[in-house]
Amino acid sequence: MPEGHTLHRLARLHRRRYAGTEVAVASPQGRFAAEAAVLDGQVLRDAEAYGKHLFHDYGEHGTVHVHLGLYGAFTEAPLPATPPVGQVRMRLVGRAHWTDLRGPTRCELLDEEQIDAIKARLGPDPLRRDARPDRAWERISRSRSSLAALLMDQSVLAGVGNVYRAEVLFRHGVAPMLPGRSLDRALWTEIWADLVGLMRAGVRTGRIDTVADEHLPEATGRAPRQDRHGGEVYVYRRTGQPCLVCGTPVEHAVLAARNLYWCPTCQPG
Repeated sequence: MPEGHTLHRLARLHRRRYAGTEVAVASPQGRFAAEAAVLDGQVLRDAEAYGKHLFHDYGEHGTVHVHLGLYGAFTEAPLPATPPVGQVRMRLVGRAHWTDLRGPTRCELLDEEQIDAIKARLGPDPLRRDARPDRAWERISRSRSSLAALLMDQSVLAGVGNVYRAEVLFRHGVAPMLPGRSLDRALWTEIWADLVGLMRAGVRTGRIDTVADEHLPEATGRAPRQDRHGGEVYVYRRTGQPCLVCGTPVEHAVLAARNLYWCPTCQPG
């Protein structure tokens, strides 16, 4: 599932390419056809992201809410547009570019009240300037749940997914099963600041890199990471491989149906 930086990259791209002008909207698949008919030829006012949610604002005509889920994706290309391929839920055509959306969990036209309700259910997003990390701390500091579970709870913290969860805990030497209420407030402040920096870098580069310069392949002589997700990471999807810091094999477990990775030496329980 795409993490928050991916949605913020999409929001920036769609704002730059389509906002402020009339756009053509269609649903070749047909599942968004009625909504597309309302929006076709209207001005896309803005695009923004909140956590793993993308919003296309059409003013009084409503806002398109997109959640990509596990399989959703946008494909982008310059005009002229080519015939749709596969199950295209929504096609958006601007002055010089077009984009197709396939396989999202959500693609729906909502009013302002419905959009506000979605945002109200989400915790603070480290990539938003209006984020209030104290809101997340209030939940974490009272919870018996593990930090690993809390960081993935979008009502606690919006936009953090499996990769950022595993990597930020490693970078701060925190055992993933530590109860939230056992976390030190100063350490939470450091974790939040680190998430802001890591996720902003992800927006800039389009990949998740969490490894310090001294642990990069160029510095250590090891082979670069070979993984479809890209990016240099410490523990994510490195089960059984030696920790880049101490050499201990990376551990793996399943928590709440999601894979969890950590180093038992660098993140002692």
